[in-house]
Amino acid sequence: MLRLGELERAVMDVLWSASGPVTARVVSDALSDRELALTTVLTVLSRLEAKGYVARTRDGRAHHYAATATREEHVAGLMHEVLDTAGESADNRSAVLVRFVGQVSREEAEALQTALAEALDRREASPE
Repeated sequence: MLRLGELERAVMDVLWSASGPVTARVVSDALSDRELALTTVLTVLSRLEAKGYVARTRDGRAHHYAATATREEHVAGLMHEVLDTAGESADNRSAVLVRFVGQVSREEAEALQTALAEALDRREASPE
């Protein structure tokens, strides 16, 4: 999973915030404070499509663009990728997780605790 550049992230923010597929014009209008040419937005959308982050569909003469994953799925993938840099050793991965958890807020720790409990319950309930 590749990290996104600043403009790619801005385009993805528009797509993630949209209620459905949108045209390049809608993306461009949402980024109007950046004063980007429509061709620039189209180039970024094309590159994001090539990277697998965006799906393009044709609707009449216009193309519509949508994110292929949610923002949460994208960020979770990045977090997993970063965890993988700790190496294959369970001890290394555990050390990274312990450091990470030691730096989160109380609210984040509670959310993690709830998510872990739910994940463990799902694993126990599903046949392997």
